[in-house]
Amino acid sequence: MLKVNNLSVYYNDVLALDDVSLEVEDKVITGIIGPNGAGKSTMLKSILNIIPHEGKTLIDGKDSKSSLDQIAYVEQKADIDHTFPIKVKECVSLGTYANLKLFQKVKNKEWEKVSQAIDKVNLSEYSERQIGELSGGQFQRVLLARCLVQDAKYIFLDEPFVGIDSISEKIIMETLMDLKAQGKTILIVHHDLSKVRDYFDDVIILNKRTIDFGPVKEVFNEKNLKVAYGDSIFV
Repeated sequence: MLKVNNLSVYYNDVLALDDVSLEVEDKVITGIIGPNGAGKSTMLKSILNIIPHEGKTLIDGKDSKSSLDQIAYVEQKADIDHTFPIKVKECVSLGTYANLKLFQKVKNKEWEKVSQAIDKVNLSEYSERQIGELSGGQFQRVLLARCLVQDAKYIFLDEPFVGIDSISEKIIMETLMDLKAQGKTILIVHHDLSKVRDYFDDVIILNKRTIDFGPVKEVFNEKNLKVAYGDSIFV
């Protein structure tokens, strides 16, 4: 289980997260929703200790700082340089590095995992392509394949469905469902409220502070959405 305790973040004295506390159950897909500027991505980066913050996150009872090897993270596509001259299979192989010793090279065993992961996201025919030649949806699938070979217990994805095609979205969701069935715990920053009931078991509703969290059927309701988004939201 992942527990966030009193998490606060300031950007140049501007409050981005305000004393957020919540729990994420194991072996479920949890969506993180809220309006722009609500602190959704900031929360993930705080848990990962990428940015300075107040408060603490516990992963299976231990401080997240000592448990980062259990987390695979896919940041927003716009924040990644997909023009870097690297092939699809090489990009996916980066996910194996977390399980290798210092200076250890990727061997046949790891390359087999890479091949299986690329096949899982239906990109085998693109294995030798440069990542810059891919569509947005295909590149997002490469990033997910990189998570597969990392074999982490927790998977964080920040807006994985933005700017991708419907085929890629379907493949990604099917893959995530399979990962959940294997016992993985998945957190997804998401913006399309129409897909929440279809995609997630649990949901976290944020607007700089915790509005509510828990099973979708219990907390994804008009009252909480209006608190988060304002009375003008169409429910």
